[in-house]
Amino acid sequence: MRAARRLVPAAYRDVLAVPAFRRLLAGETVSYLGDGLSVVAISWLAIQIAAPDRAALVVGAAVAAYTLPAALGALVLSRWLRRADARTLVTANALLRGGALGTAALLHVLGLLTPLAYVGLLAVSSLLMAWGSAGTYTLVSALVPAAHRLSANTLLGTSQTTAIIAGPPLAGVLVAATGPATALAVDALSYLVLAAVLRGIRVPAGATAEPDAERASGGFRILARRPDLLGLLALTAVFFFLYGPVEVALPLFIVDTLGRSADFLGAYWAVFGIGALVGGLLAGTLRRVAPWPFTVAVIAGWGAALLPFGFTTSTWVTMAGLAVGGIIYGPFPAFNITLFQAAADPADLPAVLAARGSITVAAAPIGAALGGPLVTWLGPGGTLFASGAATLALAAAAVTMPLLASARRRTAAPSTS
Repeated sequence: MRAARRLVPAAYRDVLAVPAFRRLLAGETVSYLGDGLSVVAISWLAIQIAAPDRAALVVGAAVAAYTLPAALGALVLSRWLRRADARTLVTANALLRGGALGTAALLHVLGLLTPLAYVGLLAVSSLLMAWGSAGTYTLVSALVPAAHRLSANTLLGTSQTTAIIAGPPLAGVLVAATGPATALAVDALSYLVLAAVLRGIRVPAGATAEPDAERASGGFRILARRPDLLGLLALTAVFFFLYGPVEVALPLFIVDTLGRSADFLGAYWAVFGIGALVGGLLAGTLRRVAPWPFTVAVIAGWGAALLPFGFTTSTWVTMAGLAVGGIIYGPFPAFNITLFQAAADPADLPAVLAARGSITVAAAPIGAALGGPLVTWLGPGGTLFASGAATLALAAAAVTMPLLASARRRTAAPSTS
């Protein structure tokens, strides 16, 4: 036991020494694995219930319904949920997600699931997703000292990355053996497990601030009063938007440019996922890295990792680029959340994180929607190169704009003195 503990970096040992955080991490890990199963199950079930000539339409609608309504939920439900405590937000999302997904699985078993009902239930299941994520990271702020939040956020992000790597292969086995409805039911059950685990978590008294009726306001109104947070959200949203075309261009690069089978796509995403796992774990052990400069460096590094796609069709070079990109990107989610946790007031954090989630959830799909026309215009490799170049330009702008603003303030200072 002692030897095993020595293998765990001190930063993670400090976080895992908090019992309430261990419970939260365990519950979230189970729900992440359930979502990893649904990566395969949702599309496969949509194919099964759709008419052959409408399969693509139903699959697209189902995949979108599993995530995009979270943006609507963050906006429409803010009036009622911005005052809720963090544990309630996570529990409500888990129960809604588990109930809606379980209902879809049950209706399919009974032969009653129509495409419209399926898409509707998936949309309902995702309505509170942004609030649930906001609640999770608000709980982290309440349970873990500020010095260890990056490590805590990294452990959560690493669990999610691991689920993305392990979930789809497990879902393939489960779907082949029992059908997609079973995998969807397991996802539903994973959220009910999370809800049960949350019952045993007690937030220390005074760890969170309760917003009063006069002070509480919507997440976007809070962001409008905080240029630092608003700028960070804008940077994150543009970064995710520029990533969106990658999800369209990479499969076409493999199939059309490399002439490989679609199954080869799994190898590319696997090396990215493994890289992200390694990068995230290594970054979580760093204690003295300034989060904002590091975030900009990650954005620049990811952009640079995409550039080889514009110059070569070598499988090894492009795959190595994606693996390095994964290592570089791995720390980004944890660092990004840590910046919001540090900058937002505790009472405002759930609403701010929900507003953040509503933007970040929508940014990548919007970018992906533009990926089709870009691939037609530039080709798959050209689109990947353009995404990388634009991401590098974003990192450069994130560095130069604050410097220009500071220079303007210094220039204006003598005239106002």
